[in-house]
Amino acid sequence: MDRNENAALLIVGHGSTVNPDSSAPTLRHAAAIRQRGIFAEVACCFWKEEPSLRDALFFFRDPAIREVYVVPNFISEGYFTQTVIPRELELSGRETGRTNGQAWKYCPPVGSHETMTDHLLEHAGEIAPGVSEQEMALLIVAHGTSLNDNSAVAAKEQVEKIRRLGRYAEVLNVYMEEPPLVSDWVKLTKSKNVVVVPFFISDGLHSYEDIPALLGIEPEERPSAGLGQAEARPSAHQLQGRSLFYSTAIGTDSRFADVIIEQAIAFDRKQVLQSIR
Repeated sequence: MDRNENAALLIVGHGSTVNPDSSAPTLRHAAAIRQRGIFAEVACCFWKEEPSLRDALFFFRDPAIREVYVVPNFISEGYFTQTVIPRELELSGRETGRTNGQAWKYCPPVGSHETMTDHLLEHAGEIAPGVSEQEMALLIVAHGTSLNDNSAVAAKEQVEKIRRLGRYAEVLNVYMEEPPLVSDWVKLTKSKNVVVVPFFISDGLHSYEDIPALLGIEPEERPSAGLGQAEARPSAHQLQGRSLFYSTAIGTDSRFADVIIEQAIAFDRKQVLQSIR
């Protein structure tokens, strides 16, 4: 994407009032995109942290900025992307005209991008280098709940795509709070090597405490919050006669900055295609 001096990028994250690491990947991706100089301005806002979504309505005051691409840094479509963000940002649809003449373009969440399957595969491969995929089970972990959890659906869709590629001996979607449970990984898999990738945006309590506990990883061997993929790459955990490799959350991957940019590019491409039809 060439530099567009008349466009800005707004990355929307969930944030957390109890976990400061929740917003870290979003801020990190924004900084990386800002360095590329593609947009005139790059900013972040959050539902549970400052700056808030409402604050974002007062961003981008430069009259030269005519377009604002709004990209939700979320895994899937759901309550926040379909209700909270449009309400708080006063969006009337995919494209909203402001009184100052700006057009705010509301993009799909990053987790729905077509390259997400490739990112999951790359992430898994980097956490277990040199291990044959044909001797490995790949587990994609989402939260899961008795209520509606669209990230669980998104994880299942990614697993189906990866399974069709035939690269891994086994590919499963597992959850923290609904079957198939991540805690049952030993019963669910047969491979001697198991790679586990949390399908989350950030490394929070779920990814560096809850999921490792459910897997049976001892506290002293669990990853620390805020580490990148390279820093958090341990040797395999030897559990239940298996070699278990545990990854950082997919959303911490530096390549997510590319996905955010691609979502902005795809917005205009889709609009052009629709106009042709």
